[in-house]
Amino acid sequence: MIIKDSPRFRIADTFRPAGSQPEAIKKLVKGLDTNLKAQTLLGVTGSGKTFTMANVIEASQKPTLVIVHNKTLAAQLYSEFKEFFPGNRVEFFVSYYDYYQPESYIPQKDMYIEKDSSINPKIEQMRLSATASLLSRRDTIVIASVSCIYGLGKPDNFQKLGFDLEVHQNITRTDILKRLIASQYERNDLELLPGRFRVKGDTIDFIPGYFNNIVRIELLGDKIERIRELDKVTGNLVEDMKYAFVFPAKHFVVPEDEVKAAIQAIRTELDQTLPGLEMLESHRLKQRTLYDVEMLEETGFCKGIENYSRHFDGRKPGEKPYTLMDYMPEDFLLIIDESHQTIPQLHAMYNGDKSRKKNLVEYGFRLPCAYDNRPLRFEEFKDYMKSVIFVSATPGEYELKESSQVVEQIIRPTGLVDPEVEIRPIKGQVDDLIKEVEQTIKKGNRALVTTLTKKLAEELSEFLASRKIKTRYLHSEIDTLERSEIIRELRLGKFDVLVGINLLREGLDIPEVAFIGILDADKEGFLRNDKSLIQIIGRAARNSESKVILYADNMTDSIKRAICETERRRSIQLEYNKEHGITPKTIIKPVKAKEVEIKDIKHIPKKDIPNVIIELEEDMKKAADDLDFEKAIALRDRLKKLKERIR
Repeated sequence: MIIKDSPRFRIADTFRPAGSQPEAIKKLVKGLDTNLKAQTLLGVTGSGKTFTMANVIEASQKPTLVIVHNKTLAAQLYSEFKEFFPGNRVEFFVSYYDYYQPESYIPQKDMYIEKDSSINPKIEQMRLSATASLLSRRDTIVIASVSCIYGLGKPDNFQKLGFDLEVHQNITRTDILKRLIASQYERNDLELLPGRFRVKGDTIDFIPGYFNNIVRIELLGDKIERIRELDKVTGNLVEDMKYAFVFPAKHFVVPEDEVKAAIQAIRTELDQTLPGLEMLESHRLKQRTLYDVEMLEETGFCKGIENYSRHFDGRKPGEKPYTLMDYMPEDFLLIIDESHQTIPQLHAMYNGDKSRKKNLVEYGFRLPCAYDNRPLRFEEFKDYMKSVIFVSATPGEYELKESSQVVEQIIRPTGLVDPEVEIRPIKGQVDDLIKEVEQTIKKGNRALVTTLTKKLAEELSEFLASRKIKTRYLHSEIDTLERSEIIRELRLGKFDVLVGINLLREGLDIPEVAFIGILDADKEGFLRNDKSLIQIIGRAARNSESKVILYADNMTDSIKRAICETERRRSIQLEYNKEHGITPKTIIKPVKAKEVEIKDIKHIPKKDIPNVIIELEEDMKKAADDLDFEKAIALRDRLKKLKERIR
């Protein structure tokens, strides 16, 4: 639904700036008012950088895109911004793949690997909701991962294939159905899900791809008599609507006339490409492409359709793809959080994609237009940086060079001080770590442990579990929503120690953490440079009893710089606390309600599996007694996997 007069951004009344926040907000807003192209907010962990961002958004009243470098942090920011702006649109846009194996060809082995993926329907719905909100109202904040620089459907088509529905509008039942089908809605009279519709007489029910509830259209002859929003589960009336705007059910939608033009362009490119290939590659490309063309002519879709996106979009070879940024209004505010990590990721995306496509094109698996189904080059991304704020506790050289001003936010409103840092020898580090962890748990707190390798993290998790310490391992194979749930369970005390590699550096807001152990801290490199160490140390800055131990035999330059900067920040905070009579207190932050059922079992040490099985069997029996058979079946399947893992 398009809101012509969108509400203004307004932060909930329960929040007020404090500490360094008022001064930081003032400087950043002044920078926006004087049209500074780039600014940096250097904010320490726990100083409330997110709340400062929220205040800048409220003051500027600009639609905002917040980009972060990983899904865990994106989920956390999404939750926080929704709390700050309950009356505005806060959207979530990350990769919707739970599993993704890209199409590729290895010439050395003559091995073609077909694309294989598993799409998370909930995240796909949230992505559609983000673009629908951007095109319908200005009070929209989108929290996105770097996946936002990958190709997305053409915004003009997404809006053009949307359509109005209004009470008393003259329109036939057939016309509404044709428009739904053209917008990629599928008819299904048995099960109504997002992106589907059903028809019964003069009543049409559908669930927009970006919506949770049912929209019911009731016709009287060739006129719309009523439009109602119904609860998807109960069927109860939620709202009587006078007007609705229906956006397409998918991002990649193309008008029929443009499909015909695209097919012709694909045929032309094929004719131009074949003479330059060897006989085998030429035959392969001709066979595959003509099959795709035939599918497009018959159904309007083919597997791997995104590889022909340039022709559907009407772009020239090499021209940048449409991305989420093209859905943003011209005057949008761009915030790049944890910029020291996010900027390098934005740089790296294009080259990795191109090297994979090169073999596919050269060996006749794809037309050259596949190169243009790609992420943005960083030079192209910079064109959208018309009003940008970099946010980091450790900004990189690029941000500092580009920024017209750097605003420091060192003082925490809570009075909490950066933790004291100790250095202990590597010999006997695991035994010493266990003593510290046990003391931390006795006080009712949690612990984080970082290692350099995945193997060591897994082995350490198993070893801690064998010592009856409730431990979990957070790894890259766990999907987006389940990572957030594991962190929630750590906060609740369902386990006490979380072990990982670089996943534990940025964005984990866990005030219950009072101890961090950094193993092999003197192994110089990406995971142990000064910026990484400062970030890891900062994870313990939300608890008044916090302590960090670096296990190292050598005082590397990175360790020296990290400790020096930590001490500088400690002294500023201690002076502020003394001046204002503040006694630091651990942040009290409510734990949000459960959002997902954890399905992954790789984070559970084998030693703990028998206890988990007992709990799950009780839950399964209860679900069966409550006649919730779908949940009981899901729990049964998980039990089966756990038992197989033990064997």
